[in-house]
Amino acid sequence: MTAQVSSEASQADNLQDEVLADVRNHIGHLTLNRPAGLNAITLDMVRSLTRHLQAWADDPQVYAVVLRGAGEKAFCAGGDIRSLYDSFKNGDTLHEDFFVEEYALDLAIHHYRKPVLALMDGFVLGGGMGLVQGADLRVVTERSRLAMPEVAIGYFPDVGGSYFLPRIPGELGIYLGVTGVQIRAADALYCGLADWYLDSAKLADLDQKLDRLAWQDSPLKDLQGVLAKLAVQQLPDAPLEALRPAIDHFFALPDVPSMVEQLQEVTVADSHQWAMNTAHLMQTRSPLAMGVTLEMLRRGRRLPLEQCFALELHLDRQWFKRGDLIEGVRALIIDKDKAPRWNPPTLHGLDATHVESFFHNFTQVTN
Repeated sequence: MTAQVSSEASQADNLQDEVLADVRNHIGHLTLNRPAGLNAITLDMVRSLTRHLQAWADDPQVYAVVLRGAGEKAFCAGGDIRSLYDSFKNGDTLHEDFFVEEYALDLAIHHYRKPVLALMDGFVLGGGMGLVQGADLRVVTERSRLAMPEVAIGYFPDVGGSYFLPRIPGELGIYLGVTGVQIRAADALYCGLADWYLDSAKLADLDQKLDRLAWQDSPLKDLQGVLAKLAVQQLPDAPLEALRPAIDHFFALPDVPSMVEQLQEVTVADSHQWAMNTAHLMQTRSPLAMGVTLEMLRRGRRLPLEQCFALELHLDRQWFKRGDLIEGVRALIIDKDKAPRWNPPTLHGLDATHVESFFHNFTQVTN
């Protein structure tokens, strides 16, 4: 799912379709259309996206799919977590249905038989990352902000995060998942979370070229040819490249308390200020969420894609009752006191046995 919560959608959002779909020049275009809510995804949107993708997969007149978000602020800032919080509090099952269907959609995009081009303009957080990481062509702009920020509200990076994060070189994916930090275009390319960079001013030009594309080779190669004329695949000065030695050192440590302790006490290369800032940030996150995230990502390194989604669903089914999500949403979204009462409240109280208990019986669940 996600950790990022949308602002409440305006009446305008409610009066129009939340997913826009049309086919032009053999390309199916899907637009997340809740701009006032930063295109946060709901269960109805998941179902709409699924229906269109299934129909186009079987339509010989559709050669490829383009995913985007309406407005200039976000592709998708995650799942509409407020509705899931309300469902749980009311004793309903929306939150259970949402995860099953969202993960199925994300997995379907990973396996989609036609090329998918994702335009990752603006925020791409949590559930938004789940939609794009299975795409064949992932485009970022100068406005792109990517993150799996779930630990900030006491959750863990799901939507396939247990698969794509630990497969980033070194310990970069562990760092991104355990801290929840945002990255920009250069780092997204460096980490392999995006494939192309395009100035946002050229997005309209890209649309025009797609509308006029004369299909000649395979659809994927034809789309790559269009991008090659407008976009680049590398950017200079990726901040994470300079921090890589420190990140690889600290985030390979055995547990989260050790990471924070070492960040505060050990200097690697020229990273002292970054280390201090990172330690401070991690002390604001849910200790339990960080602990479970670390274990999940390290397990995910050894699991195939389908098993990663199964593992995340296994955790989901326990998390609303046993995890910190409900308290995180209360503190940051409902009451907005920004003082979550995590359980345990600090990393000193994090118990490895408790963390491990969330993974019990996983083999039985997936066999």
